Amino acid sequence: QVQLVESGGGLVQPGGSLSLSCSASGSILVVSVMGWYRQAPGKSREFVASQWSGGNTPIAPSVRGRFAVSADFVKNTTSLKMNALKPEDTAVYYCHARISSEWGTAPSDYWGQGTQVTVSS
Repeated sequence: QVQLVESGGGLVQPGGSLSLSCSASGSILVVSVMGWYRQAPGKSREFVASQWSGGNTPIAPSVRGRFAVSADFVKNTTSLKMNALKPEDTAVYYCHARISSEWGTAPSDYWGQGTQVTVSS
């Protein structure tokens, strides 16, 4: 099995900064992508940013220029640095990873337990 453990998050004032971290462990052969999604109250989970092992780093237009994602595919960790936070960034943030555990099998998507980010004065 694979586990994703997140850290970071909390309460921050508008305009402030926060960082989230996530570490994957367990039965890991290959990690092809690591990144972040978020879910605000009453809304569906939405993509925030990710980094692929090949180097691509797609990011949602709503956070471009404010958030930055990075991943270490040797340590199997990812982080999300969030600057210029807005109240609309308030959500539960989930770490995501696509991981292959065995040769010849399709990769699976794994999720962290979620960490709350609240932007409020």
